[in-house]
Amino acid sequence: MSDKIAVRTDGAPAPAHTFSQGVRKGPFVQVSGQGPVDPVTSEYLYPGDVAAQTTRTLENVRAIVEASGATFDDVVMLRVYLTKREDFSVMNDAYGEFVNKHTKGEVLPSRTTVFTGLPREEMLVEIDAVAIV
Repeated sequence: MSDKIAVRTDGAPAPAHTFSQGVRKGPFVQVSGQGPVDPVTSEYLYPGDVAAQTTRTLENVRAIVEASGATFDDVVMLRVYLTKREDFSVMNDAYGEFVNKHTKGEVLPSRTTVFTGLPREEMLVEIDAVAIV
């Protein structure tokens, strides 16, 4: 049985609470929900701009995936949490651009999108991921 390993990187924001940025167990990597936070300053970025927030959030997810020893192309599932249904189209365009840029071949990760409240008012989007190395 393989050990559970915390994934840590300075390329993504430090967790604000009692959880790991990501966890790897064997070939499986789970990335905790990420938001549009600058990893250096811990500031929430791009208030009101769901496209920019989506891209920044995916950059944070990618940094954690890569710190686990995987690549973004190893991501099999992304879950997107949005605060407003009307932001879906703009998020989807930014998401599509990022995912297509960082995925090789034609098989894109699976995705679920959920509309919900998020922990901070300035967060319009949160994304988590599962990768298999």
